[in-house]
Amino acid sequence: MLSVRDICKAFGEKSVLRHVSFDFPRGVTAITGPSGCGKSTLLNILMGLLPADQGEVVFAESVRMAAVFQEDRLIEHLSAAKNIRLTCPREISDSEIERALARLGLPQRDGTRVAKYSGGMRRRVAIARAALHRANLLILDEPFQGLDAEARAQAVDFLLPSAENAVVLLVSHDREDLRQMGARGELILG
Repeated sequence: MLSVRDICKAFGEKSVLRHVSFDFPRGVTAITGPSGCGKSTLLNILMGLLPADQGEVVFAESVRMAAVFQEDRLIEHLSAAKNIRLTCPREISDSEIERALARLGLPQRDGTRVAKYSGGMRRRVAIARAALHRANLLILDEPFQGLDAEARAQAVDFLLPSAENAVVLLVSHDREDLRQMGARGELILG
């Protein structure tokens, strides 16, 4: 469904990605490597947020993409449900959004702005938003950072069904995250 061919990217004199080629199958593929090796840069290239200096990204079918970024990228003055509603397909009902929030241990019919939420709560809103998008390409860049053990377990359980019929790219420094998410393959950068 997704392939990268000979991707190169440099920032000034610093080469970050050098001739990266990989085929990403359905299911979870881990993208690992030391800090600064280009993991997030590769994801940004795949999402079209950053151009590659060389190479190509090939999608084998029409792509419906969703992402959990390293930063939550929520609209501060909106509630959790309204942040999710903004990006969800129309067929996702308000009750489905409420159920997702409940599964992630978040208040449902709460009009509280996400600006008032803790970092872990905000993270779970970002996870719900991406999973409810019903994407066939799900990009997860350190999705569990800032979550305690209980919230992490809830988030993994919530995300796993999304991984069944999608290409899921998971960046994490925690090998346990990769195991729990059932990563079948691994692209090691750096």
